[in-house]
Amino acid sequence: MSHIYIYSPSSAVRDKAAFKRGVNRLKTLGHEVEVDEAALTSHTRFAGDDATRLAAVARAAASGADVALISRGGYGLTRLLPELPYKQIAKAVEKGTQFVGLSDFTALQCALLAKTGATTWAGPALGEDFGCEGTPDDIMEACFDDMACGQGEGTGWQLPKSDLPSLAARAKKLVEETPPLQVRNAILWGGNLSVLCSLVGTPWLPKVKGGILFLEDVNEHPYRIERQLTQLLHAGILGEQKAVLLGAFNRYKPSPHDRGFKLQTVVDWLRSKTKTPVLTGLPFGHVPTKVMLPVGQKVELLVQGRDALVFWG
Repeated sequence: MSHIYIYSPSSAVRDKAAFKRGVNRLKTLGHEVEVDEAALTSHTRFAGDDATRLAAVARAAASGADVALISRGGYGLTRLLPELPYKQIAKAVEKGTQFVGLSDFTALQCALLAKTGATTWAGPALGEDFGCEGTPDDIMEACFDDMACGQGEGTGWQLPKSDLPSLAARAKKLVEETPPLQVRNAILWGGNLSVLCSLVGTPWLPKVKGGILFLEDVNEHPYRIERQLTQLLHAGILGEQKAVLLGAFNRYKPSPHDRGFKLQTVVDWLRSKTKTPVLTGLPFGHVPTKVMLPVGQKVELLVQGRDALVFWG
C-alpha cells in the first residue's frame, strides 16, 4: 500500500493509547508506517518546542513518504508560520508526498497555498480517526485509501432539507435546464474556521477569488461561529467566493440564554447577507465520517436537487 509518515506539528499527544491504535490500524490496512522521532515529545502544551516541531515538519517533507499524516491538531502551527520550510514542503508535494490533516493543520495548509500554490489534503488525523475506540469510520478509511492510491476523483453528499429554500430561490432565476448551482474551475480551500480567521490580515491567508471555501469547527458556540463568519464577510472574503461549503460544527453546549438562537439561525443570517451560495452538510470536520478534500486544487461543484458533488479527478 502506502508509506505513511506520522509527525506532530501542533499539540502534544496525550492519548498514547489512541496513537498506538492508529499506528496499528494503518499497518493492518497494509500501510508501511514510519513514526517521527519527536512524535510523542511534550513541551508545555506542544509536541516539543518550536524548533523541535519545525524540524519534525522538515523531516516529514524529506521522508519521501507517500503520505505525511499529523498525529493530532490542537494548537501550535500559527506560531511557526514565519519559519516553516515552504519550498521544501512544496518540493515534497511535487515529488508525490501528500500532506494530510485538519483543525490546526489549516494554518500550514493555507500558508503553503499562499506562499507556493501547493496542494495538501484536508482529512483525518492519526489519533482522532484511525486511533478511535471501536472501529474507524468506513467512509473515512475508503476516502483516505483512495487518496493514498491516487484514485480519488471527487466526493458527494446529500444536502439537508434546510438548504432547499435558498436553492429554490436561486433556481427561479435560472433557465429550467440549468442546475441550481454549478461552479467550474474554482480553487477549493479553507478548513477550520477559527484558524482561518486568525490568518486574516497576515501574509499566510491565500488570496483566492472565485474559489470554493469550505469551513468547519469544534467546541465553538453558534454565536462565536457567527462572529467569525462575520469577520470573513466584512473582510470581503466570502463575497469573493463562488460558493461556501459548511461542514460539521459540533461539540458545543446550548445555553438557556440562546432563546432559540442556534446554528441554523447563523446559516440563515449569513445567507441573507451574501449573494454567495452557502451549502451545508459537507461531511468534514471533527466527526467520524469525513471525506478527503484537496486544498488548493481546482474543482467543479455541481448541485442537483439535494445531491451535491465536488469533482477534481
